[in-house]
Amino acid sequence: MKKVFIFLGPPGSGKGTQTSRLADKLSVPHVDTGSLLRKNIQDETELGIIAKGFIDKGQLVPLHVVSAVIKDRIQKDDCKDGYILDGFPRSVEQADELKKIMSEVGTFDLKEDALAIYFDIDNEVLIQRLINRRSCPKCGTIYNLISNPPKIMDYCDICDTKLTIRKDDNEETARLRFETYEKETAPLYDYFKQLGILKELDADKPITEIWENLKEIVFDE
Repeated sequence: MKKVFIFLGPPGSGKGTQTSRLADKLSVPHVDTGSLLRKNIQDETELGIIAKGFIDKGQLVPLHVVSAVIKDRIQKDDCKDGYILDGFPRSVEQADELKKIMSEVGTFDLKEDALAIYFDIDNEVLIQRLINRRSCPKCGTIYNLISNPPKIMDYCDICDTKLTIRKDDNEETARLRFETYEKETAPLYDYFKQLGILKELDADKPITEIWENLKEIVFDE
């Protein structure tokens, strides 16, 4: 079985839900780029201070800073048996950087030890998913009012916290995000396919069925 997993797919394709499940199943860390940056900023680490400087100016955090954050995380002891990457890489440039990082860390090799899983789903289906998405601000659980609603409307099943709507979960913003995805992230499909480490997953199915199919992919490797 592979040790490093990279989830690919457009916004709202269900990667986050399945990432959490797989991380629990394999007892490996879920390496979420966004959460890592926020944690570094909160803890006022050297990298966090640098990242905050760019964010406060409304600028994207440069690749070399993101790379340093990722490299620092995957060198920790809890990553020695594997990890799941979420939010990185987002472009071919970042994929090349990941290959370099993994080589420098020396624990795993991108071509030999990694598996990229592409969540395949139509954009129009995703738009409906996004505008019906709700999330718990306390525990982070994600719901969908159509496909995965909470038992009590607007309240988290786990911690009973009132659910929130992300400010970018609207149709106009969703379409802009898909345009960005197609331009920057979609080429990763060919990148990982050429490396021979890409598997496709039909993400237009119920969550439980996607999970069963994901397990088949992961444990067949």
